[in-house]
Amino acid sequence: MKQFFRALGACAIMAACVSGAQAQTWPNRAIRMVVPYTPGGYTDLMARLVSERMSVALGQPFVIENKPGANAVIGTDSVAKAAPDGYTFGTVIAAHAVNPTLNPKLPYDTLKDFVYVSLTSVAPLILIAHPSVPASNIKELIALAKAKPGALNFASSGIGSAAHLTMEMLKSREGINLQHIPYKGTSGALQDTVGGQISVMFDVIGPLMSQVRSGNAKAIVVTAKERVAAAADVPTMAEQGVPDFVSGTWSGIIAPAGTPQDIVDRISLEAKKALSDPDLRKKLDDQGIVAVGSTPAEYRAFVVEEIARWKKVITDAGIKME
Repeated sequence: MKQFFRALGACAIMAACVSGAQAQTWPNRAIRMVVPYTPGGYTDLMARLVSERMSVALGQPFVIENKPGANAVIGTDSVAKAAPDGYTFGTVIAAHAVNPTLNPKLPYDTLKDFVYVSLTSVAPLILIAHPSVPASNIKELIALAKAKPGALNFASSGIGSAAHLTMEMLKSREGINLQHIPYKGTSGALQDTVGGQISVMFDVIGPLMSQVRSGNAKAIVVTAKERVAAAADVPTMAEQGVPDFVSGTWSGIIAPAGTPQDIVDRISLEAKKALSDPDLRKKLDDQGIVAVGSTPAEYRAFVVEEIARWKKVITDAGIKME
């Protein structure tokens, strides 16, 4: 029996040595950052901006891998199933906290199969309309939708995205009916809104305001508590007579469950350093995005709260996967 416990102790020491060796040699090759959306949207932007700076700090490149589909489930599942060796991470947004309610048959467990590394940013949304839509503010849009039920449509970056659920909240609250046209990311949705196939859409401010400034779309409202510098001329919901209506999305870094804690802590630290960079913060601020940078524990607690928050929205609106 004594020999057994001596052998067990030796194994524990060897395991600790292996873990320590891994920490000392990591990273010694490229790190994969999975983005479960198409290039060009909010998720992709955050992944690239933060990864670029972490790459410099860690001395290894971050390879961005866009894997869109199924409201981010395809790409996120690839993170869940990846080896927990510190060479695969993912960038997710609010839809990650929506999917457990919207899709009970997820191929992964949202809380058990991931390590939550860092909340990287939060972002309010803006509602834009094609210039042909005869409404210039939210009250006019609501009146138009009530006068012509189902005549207007709206695009989103996917079923269950913050853009989708924000419109569903508005529909439920105001008793209006707009047809939902989901896309596999922001780019396609915005292209068709500018092209006139779509009436209106919610999404993060940056890419949509550029189309407003170009005259290809008109801004209706922002979903922040106060006006946002990146869209200073666009009133909030409250300013336009729709009180207590605040919504938005967020981005954060995840890793497969079992990823060594020292590696998780290092990525969390480097993400926070990157998001503290004045140039990066200014770049995000210009897009209407607020840089955050949190501890793993803080991010996990935030996700738990978000799951509960969006569950109520989905349940109240009776939203189902199409």
